[in-house]
Amino acid sequence: MSAFLYLCANILKKRMEISLLQTNISWNSPQQNLKRATEMIEQAGKADLYVLPEMFTTGFATQPEGIADSTDEGLQWMKQMAQKTDAAIVGSIATDLGGGKYANRMYFVKPDGSVIYYDKHHLFSFGGENERYTAGQERMIVEWRRVKFLLMVCYDLRFPLWNRNREEYDCALYVANWPTSRLEAWKTLLKARAIENQCYVCGVNRVGNDSACDYSGGTMFIDPYGRVAGECEEGKESCLTVKLNMLKLQLFRENFPVLKDRDQTV
Repeated sequence: MSAFLYLCANILKKRMEISLLQTNISWNSPQQNLKRATEMIEQAGKADLYVLPEMFTTGFATQPEGIADSTDEGLQWMKQMAQKTDAAIVGSIATDLGGGKYANRMYFVKPDGSVIYYDKHHLFSFGGENERYTAGQERMIVEWRRVKFLLMVCYDLRFPLWNRNREEYDCALYVANWPTSRLEAWKTLLKARAIENQCYVCGVNRVGNDSACDYSGGTMFIDPYGRVAGECEEGKESCLTVKLNMLKLQLFRENFPVLKDRDQTV
């Protein structure tokens, strides 16, 4: 193989396709929501990773009793879809841990059936989430097809120290039920996290409404320069498929090594 073809082959290997699914979640209707998610994944076409919003099976439930998944129905669906598509499936589910404990759990499911999860650390006290859910205490970074992903859920986006990139990850995934009334904060913070952490950012939000809020989406893909490289149409259920160019990220970090100058104490 010529040097040129070898370089091209390596560049292609350093690209990953991610489908961001901006769904309209029906309140406390897991089967209906899973059916719709299946349809959207099939319509999206081939990707390496499919990302769904926060609590994509039920909607954002601050009172999880009788709503949180106690049978792993959502997780089993994720396993089946991961195997079927030969891709990873990501999204958060209100999860019944037993003994009266609940978690807002973000799953990262691979085609081989392996499961990695992150429990939301910053619980939304303004909405009472902290009263019924148990906060996770550990960050989670997952490697998938040579790309390292940071897992974060909704309100976590507002806390930069929890998101700090210590040269550990390439792309931050944020899944959310972020209301229309605070949509500008969502967009601004996604860009800020990309810039300060010199990484790609995928922010996946829902559309529709529940008894408390309206949601207009704002699902976005941000490049390491803080530029919007793709976004879903606001207010409309849709899918956005994007490509991570890992070579571009690597060259940017090497030529402008911001992360190496970060504060080492946090």
